[in-house]
Amino acid sequence: MKTTKVQKYILYALGKWFEEANKKIKDRPLAVSISKVTFISLVKKADIAKKQDRALYKNLEILEKKKFVSYKNKELELTEKGARLFKEIEKYIQPYFKLIKKLEEKDPMSYTKKIQTVLR
Repeated sequence: MKTTKVQKYILYALGKWFEEANKKIKDRPLAVSISKVTFISLVKKADIAKKQDRALYKNLEILEKKKFVSYKNKELELTEKGARLFKEIEKYIQPYFKLIKKLEEKDPMSYTKKIQTVLR
């Protein structure tokens, strides 16, 4: 069974949250965890997803059935399979983020000597 775009999006959001949150405590022998309720609240507050809570829960449950996410002690975790898919997604979208970063760092006009303009 393949994952949908929405499921990949949710998995990526969860994986990125873990990645960023674990950076804060990388010098300690700890790992962060997040509950479904907290994750769904985060997704909605950050305006990452426009879906209703129930739809987000359902997508997390599907990811759990597909063994991309595990839910133990009321906490979400990426499984090995989920972590591999997260890395695949990240590898696929990383060039887009690099492009955006480059364009934000330096004026896009500075990359060329001749700029062509047109009247609108």
